[in-house]
Amino acid sequence: QVQLVESGGGLVQPGGSLRLSCSASGLAMGLYTMAWFRQAPGKEREGVSCISSSDGSTMYADSVKGRFTISRDNAKNTVYLQMNSLKPEDTAVYYCAAHAWWVGLRADQYNYWGQGTQVTVSS
Repeated sequence: QVQLVESGGGLVQPGGSLRLSCSASGLAMGLYTMAWFRQAPGKEREGVSCISSSDGSTMYADSVKGRFTISRDNAKNTVYLQMNSLKPEDTAVYYCAAHAWWVGLRADQYNYWGQGTQVTVSS
């Protein structure tokens, strides 16, 4: 049974930082493309970043380029999202997802999802 469990969310002031973690079990994470998505109230789920299984290639949404960094530790079956210079518009539930192939940030292609962690950016 595949499980993805996110952690690290919380309340942070604008300009602050958070690091999200996603721990995977039931799959060999090193063989999967891992991604982060987010969904704000009343909005559609949005792709944030993804990282390939083969060469560690990454992709970012324009809205987070230069502020967020995705990384993975296959030995720990964990993927991370370092979020710096956070803005109120980054407020959302952040989800981890996995796919056996490179599908970029197409949410409809991912077949494994975590339950999400809330990130709130507010003063």
